[in-house]
Amino acid sequence: MNGSKVLIDTNIALYLFRGDHDLGRILQDAETYVSFINELELLGFKGITPDEINWMELFLDECTVMDYNHGIKEITISLRRKYKLKLPDAIVAATAIFLGLPLISADTHFDKIKELTFIQYQP
Repeated sequence: MNGSKVLIDTNIALYLFRGDHDLGRILQDAETYVSFINELELLGFKGITPDEINWMELFLDECTVMDYNHGIKEITISLRRKYKLKLPDAIVAATAIFLGLPLISADTHFDKIKELTFIQYQP
């Protein structure tokens, strides 16, 4: 993904944390975005250690974290109604749609969202 922009889902960040070198090469030169939902999920894991928090915060500092806004809210509502998504997934998908970025995730249910450019990652 040389020089491209992409929004990553929480599971993609976790694969990177666990040392997925293939994924690291794919995203090496990409400008990486995350939703505030991904940030909350990453930092809110029960039992997260101080070292893991530091590592995740360093990672998030290298990403553009997109906060909630009116446009994302409207798209989220539409996606929830149309596709019956869980709220966090709807917000992540809405963020990618709002930004006009592809979403990379290992979660296959994003594939049904016609408005979304979805890249499924299979570890």
